[in-house]
Amino acid sequence: MLTIATGNKAVAAAVRQANPAVIAAYPITPQTEIVEQMAEYVTAGELKSRYIPVESEHSAMAACIGASITGVRTFTATSSHGLLYMHEMINWAAGARLPIVMANVNRALGPGWNVWAEHTDAFQERDTGWLQVFVSTVQEAYDATLMAFRIAEHNDVLLPVMVNLDGFTLSHIMQSLETVNPGDFIPPLHLPHAIDPAHPAGYGTLTGPDDYFKFRWDIERSMRDSVKVIRETEQDFADRFGRSYGMTEEYRCEDADVVVIAMGTLGKEAEVAIDLLRKEGIRAGSMRIRWLRPFPTLDLAGRDVVVIDRDYSFGFGGILAQSLKAKHRCEPYSVIAGLGGQEVTYDDIAGFIRDRKPGEEYWFGVKA
Repeated sequence: MLTIATGNKAVAAAVRQANPAVIAAYPITPQTEIVEQMAEYVTAGELKSRYIPVESEHSAMAACIGASITGVRTFTATSSHGLLYMHEMINWAAGARLPIVMANVNRALGPGWNVWAEHTDAFQERDTGWLQVFVSTVQEAYDATLMAFRIAEHNDVLLPVMVNLDGFTLSHIMQSLETVNPGDFIPPLHLPHAIDPAHPAGYGTLTGPDDYFKFRWDIERSMRDSVKVIRETEQDFADRFGRSYGMTEEYRCEDADVVVIAMGTLGKEAEVAIDLLRKEGIRAGSMRIRWLRPFPTLDLAGRDVVVIDRDYSFGFGGILAQSLKAKHRCEPYSVIAGLGGQEVTYDDIAGFIRDRKPGEEYWFGVKA
């Protein structure tokens, strides 16, 4: 069915079709619309889920953990400081191998107080064992959420998945949305280590030095295995519904001498900049990274690289640029732009590419 929806409403529509047994909800701008829509579905009888309004984001993730360990499908949503408040439970969810799906509407961290888009909130959770996908359109928000349940619940993965969408520039923007009838695209959940409340037992979670590292390795093994599961899921989605995705989305990269790498809505904005530069005779291309975890392998050999980070690690640099530098041994032109909702247009992005200085860092809008 073709309709018009916001990014938040698109996520909610996908969750309704995934039919989770438990939804834990706590409001925070600009995510609130998601859990409000889920409440409307439940109230109207369109979704037979246990909707739990909790007292904090920490409790929201704790509720999902408690429900998920019994072997039922769960969902929650948050943003910014709400995500950081969950941090302890974020680690527990991954360590307990629970396939929770969560939407995170990316928002800046205070102080100063700010409710607009930035990726630092999600990037601070990048080492917890969660898979993370970043979307750039309303349609992709819907599609990625549907796929997130299948990927998380696959027995070769069994790790939680975070679907990230930029605050306001995507969460509240109106775009066309084509929903599907997923049918059997998302199989029933069978959690192999689920506990049975009808047969209570004691569980010891203390793990000594002789075994702890094995649990850490098992998370890493599953993160590596998730690459194949993601590709298979995205291919099946394309075969069924006609929309194709990958670990990255490349645009006019075949003969590119310079590529710009970004995430979320800035990654989509970059495509307009590429068309502009091509008319000037500059052979540029864009690579929008969709999956932060597992981190993709890119073809950057022999190319200049411009990285736009909507995040920052103080004393270290743009997290995406530094990750690419370490993994691919390239010397990117690191641009810090879009923090806290700072406006970045395709003309700005084209300027970053024209004025690139490999190996240097540039803060957009800051005079040196």
